Amino acid sequence: MTQDDAVAVAIRGLHKRFGAKAAVDGIDLDVPSGSFYGLVGPNGAGKTTTLNMVTGLLRPDAGQVLIHGVDMWRDPLAGKALVGVLSDGVRLFDRLTGEQLVEYAGLLSGMDRPTAVERTHDLLNLLDLASAGGTLVVDYSAGMTKKIALAAAMVHAPRVLVLDEPFESVDPVSAANIRDILHGYVRGGGTVIVSSHVMDLVERMCDHVAVITDGHVVVAGTVDEVRAGSTLEDRFVELVGGRRVGEGPEWLRHS
Repeated sequence: MTQDDAVAVAIRGLHKRFGAKAAVDGIDLDVPSGSFYGLVGPNGAGKTTTLNMVTGLLRPDAGQVLIHGVDMWRDPLAGKALVGVLSDGVRLFDRLTGEQLVEYAGLLSGMDRPTAVERTHDLLNLLDLASAGGTLVVDYSAGMTKKIALAAAMVHAPRVLVLDEPFESVDPVSAANIRDILHGYVRGGGTVIVSSHVMDLVERMCDHVAVITDGHVVVAGTVDEVRAGSTLEDRFVELVGGRRVGEGPEWLRHS
C-alpha cells in the first residue's frame, strides 16, 4: 500500500485568519484510509473552517491539503471529485425537488443522466426519502433536508465523505439509519470525517478522533488513545477547559 492509499487526507500547516483572529493556526493531521474520523472541539475552535479548506470551499492562507495524494488547492477539480461534502449551514438549491437535487449533483460531477437517475433512486430508497422525491426541498423538514444533502454528497461515490454536524435536527430513527449507511460505506473502503458536538455519538461511531481548540490540534489518535481510560466527554472537557463547577445561584434552587 502506498502512502497515498494509506492516508486519505493529509493536512499540513493549515492556516486561516479572519482579520486579527487566527481561526486555524497551523493544523497538521493525517486521516487514515478506511477510518471513521471524528473532529471535535468547542464552538469557535476552527472545525468548520478547517473542513471548508479541506473540501475546497475556502482557500487557506497557508498550508496544504492532500486527498489521496491529490493537492486540493493545486488541482481543485481532481481533489473535489474525490470528496463528498455535507456542510453545516450551506444553502441547497431548495426550489428543486429532492430527486432533481440529487440528480443535478450527479450531473455536476460528470456522470451521464441514466447513471445519475439510477443512483438517485437507490439513495432515496436507502435514506427513506422515496415518497418525498417529488417534493420541493424547501418544503422538507430539517431532518429530511439533512438526509437529501447527504444523498447529494454521496451520489458520485466519493472516496472521502466530509460531514459537518450530520445528525443535527435528525430524529433518532433516521440517525440510526444514517449511521448504518456510513458504516457500510467505510467497510466498503471509504473514509468518513465527521464534525460533531455530541461526544457520546462520536465515541460510539468513530474509530479515530482529533480534538481541536483555538485553531490547533490538541490531541489526535484512535478513540481509545485520546480518551485515555476516561470517557471521551470527560477527556474533551479536561483538554479544552472552561468547565464551571457549581450548582448556580441561590435563586435558581427551589428546594
